[in-house]
Order: sequence, then C-alpha cells, then structure tokens
Amino acid sequence: MGVTVSMTVNGRTATAEVDPRTLLVQFIREQLRLTGTHVGCDTGQCGACTVHLNGRAVKSCNVLAAQAQGAEVVTIEGVAAPDGGLHPMQAAFKEHHGLQCGFCTPGMVMNALELVRLHPNPSEELIRAELDGNLCRCTGYHNIVKAVQAGAANTER
Repeated sequence: MGVTVSMTVNGRTATAEVDPRTLLVQFIREQLRLTGTHVGCDTGQCGACTVHLNGRAVKSCNVLAAQAQGAEVVTIEGVAAPDGGLHPMQAAFKEHHGLQCGFCTPGMVMNALELVRLHPNPSEELIRAELDGNLCRCTGYHNIVKAVQAGAANTER
C-alpha cells in the first residue's frame, strides 16, 4: 500500500505515490531522476545525500519522503542560476579545486551554503568543524576549505 507525497523540489511541485518506507533520497533520485544527490553510505555518515529541507541542510537518507510532505526541498540541481550558470559556491569549488572525483561535492556544496547562510565569514576552523559530517576520500579537505571561504566571499545573503 502506497502513500501519496507532494512537495516542492527546486521550485517545482513533485507528487508521487511511494512505499511508506521510501527515503527522501530515493524519492529524489528514483522518482524525480535528480541524480546529483548521491547515496554514499545509507547511514547518514558521509553527507553525500545532503539537500535543503525547508531551508536546512539535512541528510536525505535519514528522512522518509512522507516526512517531507508539503516541504520545500532544494537539491544541488536547484542551486545553479536559472540560466544554468554556477552558483558562486559551485564556482568556488571548481576554481579552487575543491573536488576530485566529485562524489562528495554536491553534499559539500549544500552544507557549505547553509554554513555561509548562518556564518557569513566562517573561519577555517569553523568550516572544518561544520563539514565534519561530509566525507571526502580524495582531497584531504584543504582545497574544500579554500573553496568554502571563496564561496562565502562571493555569495549574496
């Protein structure tokens, strides 16, 4: 027996019938075909599935789709400008080589955006502390920190 869920994802209404056990990350990837939100660990440890739910960064593998009923969801696909131009935080990750394989990057960007919203001029220590829940196996985090600092300097609030 399914449940009908409806939410706004990246500014568009999304409605579907899903199994009550469907995770938000599954709904985003499988129902909506928005594959920028990655599944890394299924346990909320890696942060690759981070999206914004009603303005807060959440790990979508820890949220049931039904819990997002009526919510506003923004995925990495919804961050770019309507003309396809990169958001300043995305551009900073590119410019400062804050990515290598790119698997963790969407979650890192989503968390960085919330961090900058809450702390417009974050220190290196704060960035490292706040991104602690996002795992990267490629970069060593140094360039990620530089990218977040550069993105913060160019992000409008």
